[in-house]
Amino acid sequence: MGRRKGSTNADSFLEGDLSATAEAMENRLIALAYSRAEERLRNGTATSQEIVHFLRMGSMRQQTELEKLRKENELLVAKTEAIHSTTDNGDLYRQAIEAMKSYQPSNEDEEVYDDDPYVY
Repeated sequence: MGRRKGSTNADSFLEGDLSATAEAMENRLIALAYSRAEERLRNGTATSQEIVHFLRMGSMRQQTELEKLRKENELLVAKTEAIHSTTDNGDLYRQAIEAMKSYQPSNEDEEVYDDDPYVY
């Protein structure tokens, strides 16, 4: 596989901001790979693996799996929020109990009589 003369849009995209983050570099490389795959698909030189890959990407099964993954992610976010909410409620319950304790009469303020039948 030799390098072709001339520059493609993906090449100019790659020559862009080289000081970017690793994530940006990865995105540029992915864009370049897709661009090259598209070129090979258009001119009929794509390998069978490339063709099968893109056929699978467009299949109903793949779309269903992607939708399932999105829903699972939403569920995980909801569960995480529920856990945080439960933790917050626990703090509120503790504060409420402490506040209620301050309203209880203390035994020190009351006089206890030995002959009181209701005192045990």
